[in-house]
Amino acid sequence: MRLRTTTAVAAGSALLLLTGCGAADMTKQASPFANAQGAKTVTLSIQSWVGAQANTAVAQYLLEHELGYRVDTVQVDEVPAWDALSQGRVDAILEDWGHPDQEQRYVGDKKTIVRGGDLGVTGHIGWYVPTYFAKQHPDVTEWKNLNKYADQMRTAESGAKGQLMDGSPSYITNDKALVDNLDLDYQVVFAGSEAAQITQIRQFAKEQKPFLTYWYSPQWLFEKVPMTEVKLPAYKEGCDADPEKVACAYPHTPLQKYLNADFAENGGKAAALLKNFKWTTEDQNEVSLMIADQKLTPEEAAKKWVDSHESTWKAWLS
Repeated sequence: MRLRTTTAVAAGSALLLLTGCGAADMTKQASPFANAQGAKTVTLSIQSWVGAQANTAVAQYLLEHELGYRVDTVQVDEVPAWDALSQGRVDAILEDWGHPDQEQRYVGDKKTIVRGGDLGVTGHIGWYVPTYFAKQHPDVTEWKNLNKYADQMRTAESGAKGQLMDGSPSYITNDKALVDNLDLDYQVVFAGSEAAQITQIRQFAKEQKPFLTYWYSPQWLFEKVPMTEVKLPAYKEGCDADPEKVACAYPHTPLQKYLNADFAENGGKAAALLKNFKWTTEDQNEVSLMIADQKLTPEEAAKKWVDSHESTWKAWLS
């Protein structure tokens, strides 16, 4: 659910740098090479946050430069990506934040998708305030005190209520239910995308204004704008089972990879590399920062990481 579910795109321009089919919506377009028998071609799904872009950039670079594959990437929202993967229109998803319904349908029942293993990164979604505001008002980090600061969090978009800023409307979040069920005097306002949300956060920080935002880790922006998490009611297994009754925090989620079942069996060295692909939060943030903040192309960022982390990725080729 990134939940991006949860859930984690840097500057809007970064999305234009995707290769292959570009930022194609897989509900409308598919690579003609996806899952083609005998073709040395791989099609990767890429989600709309920069961490996912970092994964794909490095995987693509290694597939192309070390194994000689042609790689196409396509941008597709989280749930449709599972459909595309099941149908063989894409070969792999490298960062999934947890979609139990889709996993049961395609992995458990239809067996058209197989698990590709741990990405090595643990994702977490939460509500955050800027650390400079938390230092001035330490009690704001307890959800029960949020209404006390609602007036200071107001914006033109939130009207008479405080603003809880979310990113893309395509992210599946619990935020509206949480506001209602915790009786908070806030309005969820969508920035429109991760890039727009980052722009707004940086503008607030520049002006030292208070804000409350849905955000997630791993994410490179924490290095530029320190933020402190608001403690929501503790997460317990099953507390988010009913989307209308959610009144608890988001879980910590070990991020997973998934492969089309036919590709996993017949994809040769490409499938083996993607199954073996496993890196750290620090690795992902390093590449994300190069793409989003330093404005390197995904390929340039991937090359820079690959050149300095040979011992890590060599193991993925074995």
